[in-house]
Parts: sequence; C-alpha cells; structure tokens
Amino acid sequence: MTKRAVGVALAMTLCLGACGDQQAASASGTYTIGFVNGASTEFHHCLQQAVEGEAGRRGVKVVTANSQQNAKTELANIESMVAQHVDAVIVQTVDTRALAADIAKARAAKIPIFLTSVAPEDTTTILGAVAVDLNQAGLLDASWISNDAVGRPGTTAVIAGAPGAASDLLVRGFTDNLPKNIKVVASEPGMFNRARAKGVATGMIRKHPGLGYAFVANEDMAVGAAEAFRAAGKNVRIVTVNGTDTGLAGIEDGRFAATVSNPASKLGQRAVENTIALLNKEPISKVDYIPISLITKTDLSRAPKYCLID
Repeated sequence: MTKRAVGVALAMTLCLGACGDQQAASASGTYTIGFVNGASTEFHHCLQQAVEGEAGRRGVKVVTANSQQNAKTELANIESMVAQHVDAVIVQTVDTRALAADIAKARAAKIPIFLTSVAPEDTTTILGAVAVDLNQAGLLDASWISNDAVGRPGTTAVIAGAPGAASDLLVRGFTDNLPKNIKVVASEPGMFNRARAKGVATGMIRKHPGLGYAFVANEDMAVGAAEAFRAAGKNVRIVTVNGTDTGLAGIEDGRFAATVSNPASKLGQRAVENTIALLNKEPISKVDYIPISLITKTDLSRAPKYCLID
C-alpha cells in the first residue's frame, strides 16, 4: 500500500483508546522525557503542546528543545538530553539523514529514542515511533487532482517544505501518485514559510501562466501561494496538508480545493502515551499510526480539530 523510501519506513497509530492508560499513568510518575522539536511552525507548536499536555496529565516531566530545522542543532539537542539523563527522548527530526547520528548518540548513553513522523527501517535501534503515512497524504491530494481533471491534460506545481525530512516523503507521495495526464512543471521548497512560499509561487506563475494546480506542503505556505496566484489573476487550484483552522477556512472561502487532515495533537498525545507504555514494557505496537482524511468543502463538518488535546 505504502511506498517505502530507502532507509525510512512510515508509521501511524494503531493503539486507540486507553491502551494501558491506568497502568502507564501509575507506573510512570518518575519518568523524565526529552522532546526535541524540529521547527516552530504551527504543526510543531501544536505537536509540542500535545506532548506537554499529555505528559502533564500522566505526571511525567518533559524537557524540551528546538532544532530550528538544523540537523547539527538537533544532534546538539540530543547530546543535551543525554547530559540531563532523561529516561527517553521523543524526536521530531529535521532530516531523516541525521537520525543515524542522533540514535547512535542516545544509544551509547542507553537512552531510548521515540520518533514522530518518520522511523528508520530497522526499528531495533529505537524505542518506537508514531507517525502519519506521508505517502498516503500525498496520494490523497494527488487523487483529488486526478478526479478533478478527469483525464484532461493539466499541469501542477509543487511547493515543498524544508528538504530532508517529512516534506520529502510527502512530496514523493504526491508526485508518485499523480495520473499520467498531469505534469509537474515546477518544484521548489518554501521552507514552511508563508512569505517564502508566496515568492516561490509568484515566480512559478510567471513562468507557467497556464498552471492548473499546485500542491503546497502545508497550509500556512498555501496562504502565501494563494495570495500570489490571485495577485496574478490566476485560478490555480491548491491542494495542501494539515487540517488547521487556517486550512479549513481556506477550503470554506475557496482559496484551497482540498487538504489532508492529520491532527498534530493526536501525534503528540500518542507519542507520549506509547513512549510510556513501551518504557513500561507493555504489549503495544512499536510503530503506530494516526488516521488521516481528505477534506474538501463538502467534508468540513467532519474535519477533526488540528491543535486540540482531548
């Protein structure tokens, strides 16, 4: 079902409901968990909010650090967590290629790493992982374009996030699953920055004035892209990812055609839940999934909250 990137496997949360809530909560009161976040986008903010909220609910201390999309900073953050003798480190990596050094550093100190969003193919090196199937997310947006184009030739642009981590896998899921009648005519990173994405989109529409579609790797960047396309007087149909309040508003007012809902809150909650359960050696899946869904204007009423701790 899912195409595997070399050296990387994706995962989603299977452990629904309590999944040992009472046992974990009672046994984990002395745990200190490190959380190394990857950047400061809305996704990362909501992810950290969920990690801290769920840890607090379970009586677990959390020590946080932010790598600001820099792999060297990420390794330094891992080293800092090791020095603080945390019981485990949850990592939202900035670059899948950086994970080997991160994991090796933590393993040498006998501190297990739990990953969000991506996981190494060899899961024997980590405590566990919880993620969104980014290939499937890209596929859902590609499927919307396929259904909208209904076999007609068309063009799409790709505005990626930051190279090296989740964005690469998301974009690959989109481009690998596009129908043959849709051609990718431009692809450039927007670095998860609205202003940068607006500039990228402005350049794309100048070079490709007949552009029909655009895949944008998050909704904040999609706002910038929509502004650029509208300023050029072009009706480019944008598909994007996340399901934030901003994204849903964009669907409602017509700036975006579709988005893929993958609540960061669920990712953060499950990361803490499963880290504790695995530290307690409970019988749960080592690599788990959270559900995702395509949201269009007709689906707005069923869209889950993106940044909410239940």
